[in-house]
Amino acid sequence: MKLRWVLLVTVLVAGGLVVTVFTDRQPRRSEYCVARVGDTVAQVDVEQARWSSLMAALAQNRGLPPRATTIAIATAFQESKIRNIDYGDRDSVGLFQQRPSQGWGTVDQIMDPAYAIGRFYDGLEKVDGYASKRITVAAQEVQRSAFPGAYAQHEDYARALSSALRGYSPAAFTCQLNPVGGGNVRTVAADVDAAFGEIDHTSDEAQDELTFRFAGARADVRARGWALAHYLVANAEHLKVAAVSFDGRRWTAEDSPDGWVRDTGAGRDRVVASLR
Repeated sequence: MKLRWVLLVTVLVAGGLVVTVFTDRQPRRSEYCVARVGDTVAQVDVEQARWSSLMAALAQNRGLPPRATTIAIATAFQESKIRNIDYGDRDSVGLFQQRPSQGWGTVDQIMDPAYAIGRFYDGLEKVDGYASKRITVAAQEVQRSAFPGAYAQHEDYARALSSALRGYSPAAFTCQLNPVGGGNVRTVAADVDAAFGEIDHTSDEAQDELTFRFAGARADVRARGWALAHYLVANAEHLKVAAVSFDGRRWTAEDSPDGWVRDTGAGRDRVVASLR
């Protein structure tokens, strides 16, 4: 059903016009995601959040340190602005502007973000001591860029996103979205398994709800739980996730401008994703 506009408000503010369109439902929001870690506020759009969260999840799945995620995100920032683009210098395509002519794979393969990220990590793991190297050095050994120094300018943002998306900065990543929902529990479960590897979960298709459970040391459970919770928020628009709860906090697409709010019913050993 198309939205029906019922009121247009125009306000003169500091020499510019601010226009708010109200509909018979509610105003449309600008959509973006933010990682707040220490003094750094890293704001990205929804596509950038989706691919950054996939870099974090695949690194966790491979047992790589958070530094690997930081390097990957900083590299993709420089190469494509973290967008899965089908063009670039010469035959470069994808998140990392990898080139088929240099053996990274076919165009179709490189345009698959999971494949491209995996190939980047394959190269990074071959770099001795990459976790202790400067980003410019580690990234350059993988990418062979003509402008290796450019990677460093994205380090602060990349570090904040990595810390949040790997779960080491709890409730630090959130997205402001227009209300979503209507996702499929099987689709969400399959997506999570592909990104993180299999996580113990139960699904309630009647309630459109998935519960992912974690076991182990508290610190480890908390980090893994927040990594998944942040991933689900980063992919909420794509997967049609309406709400996520974990560790005494809850995020909802409906009230997403509020970020993570306190919820005493949110368990500390389980992440719950609601699709309606």
